[in-house]
Formats: sequence, C-alpha cells, structure tokens
Amino acid sequence: MSIYQLKPAFQSLLRPGVVRLHAWGVTANQVTVLACVISVALGLGLFFLAPSSQAFALVPLWMFVRMAFNAVDGMLAREHGQQTPLGAFLNELTDVVSDAALYLPFALVLPGHPFWVGLVIVLAGLSEFAGALGTTVGASRRYDGPMGKSDRAFVFGALGLALALELPMPGWMALLMPSLAFLIAVTTVRRVRSALAERAAASLPSTTKGSS
Repeated sequence: MSIYQLKPAFQSLLRPGVVRLHAWGVTANQVTVLACVISVALGLGLFFLAPSSQAFALVPLWMFVRMAFNAVDGMLAREHGQQTPLGAFLNELTDVVSDAALYLPFALVLPGHPFWVGLVIVLAGLSEFAGALGTTVGASRRYDGPMGKSDRAFVFGALGLALALELPMPGWMALLMPSLAFLIAVTTVRRVRSALAERAAASLPSTTKGSS
C-alpha cells in the first residue's frame, strides 16, 4: 500500500482548476519547472541560512502543494494534449532534484549521522530511475511502494512539522533514516521485479494468457 494510490481522488478534486489553467495558457512544463525551482529554493534556504526550527513548517506545507503541482502538470500533459519528449525528461529529472534539495536540510537537524540522509537522497533518486526505466523494457512506469515519492513526502513533511513544533527528538530517531533507506531499497527492487514480470507477462502468446 502506498499513498500514491490515493492520487486518482486527489486529481478529481484538482480537475476544475486544471481546466482553468489550460484556458489561461499555462503549460505542463511551466508547472513542472516552477515546482522544482520552489523546492530547490526552499531546501537550499533551510540548509544554508540555518533559520529557526519554525521555518521547517514550510516543508509539510510545500510538500502538500508540490503534490498538487505534480498532479496538475500530469493532468495538463495527458488530458490537454501537452505531452512532449522534453516534458518526459523534466518530469523525472526535476522530481529527483527537488527531492534531494528538500531532504538535504534534515541532515543538519536529525539525530544520527548525516550520512544516512545522504544515502536516502541517493537511494530515492535510484528508486525513481528504476521506476522510469520500466518503459525501456516494454513495461509501464512503475510506482510501486512501500516508500515511493508520496510516502517519502509524508515522512519528511511529518518530520518538518515535528521540528517546527519543537517536539523532542529521542535517540531512537537515529534509526529513522537507516530504516527509510532500507524501505527505499526495497521499493527499488520491487519496481525492477514488477517491471520485469510485467514485460514477461506481456510477451506471453495470447493463447497462453487465455489458458491461465
């Protein structure tokens, strides 16, 4: 089970607004790039400016808005004829860059060694590339969990809220990032296996499929 599975209901809520944006001439690629610019600005601002802990309240707020941006750009592309090769690249690459920037400031404030946040950033990127590579072997773009993009946004959003509220960070919280890294690794393996299984099923002769 992944939070990603709630996406269709979320899209239904956003659809009227997407229709308006299309009427105003807004493009999917513009939404994608804007979401990345805001994510990078927020993440690097928190990392380099070292603001008060209350500033981390911006993380859960932006994570939610960013989910809306991601849904909107996809709907503009698919439902309003704006799919382009450039958009496909932007959609994947900006997500990885945005995630890396938004996770980075947590290396300064969470219990445990900053290495683990760095590992989470690397593995998160690998998991998204593994999902995207499904299309290169004749499968669909894989969004399998248990720790996909939406799930990671929930975790880091919750951490940002906890920091903003100045909740205590007990010692066992040092295990959170290693656990997250493990779950992302599991997600990557699952996406690869699911894509290979999908490709194998699609390559079966139609008579074999009908008899199974």
